[in-house]
Amino acid sequence: MANNSSIVRKMIVFQLKEEEYAVNVQQIASIERLVPITRVPQTNDFVKGVINLRGVVIPIIDLRLRFGLDEAEMNDATRILIVYLDDMEVGLIVDSANDVIDIPEEIVEPNPEVIGSVHADYIEGVAKIENRLLILLDLHKVLETEKTRESVEG
Repeated sequence: MANNSSIVRKMIVFQLKEEEYAVNVQQIASIERLVPITRVPQTNDFVKGVINLRGVVIPIIDLRLRFGLDEAEMNDATRILIVYLDDMEVGLIVDSANDVIDIPEEIVEPNPEVIGSVHADYIEGVAKIENRLLILLDLHKVLETEKTRESVEG
């Protein structure tokens, strides 16, 4: 018989306000310090613009604004997570990127109806590790409405 405890997800943990979120490390291209962002006209508030990272132009989304949270002052802890999604790269502004942890599959619980102000559609599940509650994001759902909206508007 297969033992579920052998299945472990390696996740990057980051912070928005007081909440800790996690995404699969395989979806992360890099974690960057804040760099100048070029605004792009006629985009949603949460689309901050684009950056040129090592010759690649990458759209930048402020995750706080994406989730309907108040905008934060950028500081030394602010990071841009460069994530892979299908065939594109997108940068996500987060308050800080804390650490990389292993989350055993069996402690991941299905997503509750709502956690704080993050809509349940964006959540893949939650995991309790020691005294921490990690919200596991489904990046496809966080970003897919963008593609849909761009294809309708563009």
